[in-house]
Amino acid sequence: MASTIGFIGLGNMGGPMAANLVKAGHTVSGFDLSEAALAALEAAGGKRAASVEELAAASDVIVTMLPAGAHVRKVYMGEGGILDAAKPGTLMIDSSTIDVDSARAVAEAASAKGMPMVDAPVSGGVGGAAAGTLTFMVGGPEEAFQKAKPFLDVMGKTIVHTGDAGTGQAAKICNNMILGISMIGVSEAFVLAEKLGLDAQKLFDISSTASGQCWSLTSYCPVPGPLPSSPANRDYQPGFAAEMMLKDLKLAQEAASSAGAATPLGAQAAALYALFCNSGGRGVDFSGIVKYLRGTS
Repeated sequence: MASTIGFIGLGNMGGPMAANLVKAGHTVSGFDLSEAALAALEAAGGKRAASVEELAAASDVIVTMLPAGAHVRKVYMGEGGILDAAKPGTLMIDSSTIDVDSARAVAEAASAKGMPMVDAPVSGGVGGAAAGTLTFMVGGPEEAFQKAKPFLDVMGKTIVHTGDAGTGQAAKICNNMILGISMIGVSEAFVLAEKLGLDAQKLFDISSTASGQCWSLTSYCPVPGPLPSSPANRDYQPGFAAEMMLKDLKLAQEAASSAGAATPLGAQAAALYALFCNSGGRGVDFSGIVKYLRGTS
């Protein structure tokens, strides 16, 4: 059934996600600080809202895709925010990647006002957002998950209920810690291969079918040539920028510190991505860290 959906945060990820909801027949109104983002939603068949308050009051479902926990807290819990303006029973879906504590605080505040909510961060990048093939990691009560799933199915291919509020965010930061670590490992191997006179294609042909295979190698190879679809063949134009990887690695380190978990490789990965970003790699695809390791960034 078609619903009235409000979408807040229409950037590189949120814009295509909102457009897919429009394509599915939903009435989508959006709010963003960018005029270009609002114009793009209108071109896709959506509408623009004048304010968060206006959007929240008119929506049956609200989806947010925002930069950080502070933004999510303010948009939901601040004066004139979503929880002040929305009707009881309005479904809340936050697809931002934020800290677990913020996710749980907002979910608790929503529940207190009779509004079901899930934290549903995504994996799959801009390409997945446009194609509607994202992976959603969804934290929240079973009832809220079941209400959210039909809308997530429109925007994604793999929808996993991870448990209670905040566990979607936990899954996202753990997954991206694996990704950041593995990309550094793959990049180091290719740099070493170059130094030893081993052709990159030969290493790819071997490791992609041997014990060294992983997503960072077989789906997102960090050197030009072996995988035509990887950003390495487009001068590392970002599908997922290094600054976003650094953000997620920092979130993982904050969570590890809070939980008393030892993550030495995660800490080293965060340190290396910080160095890469500070040396001019902030807007480069995260696989471009191979250039930093090679000494050419």
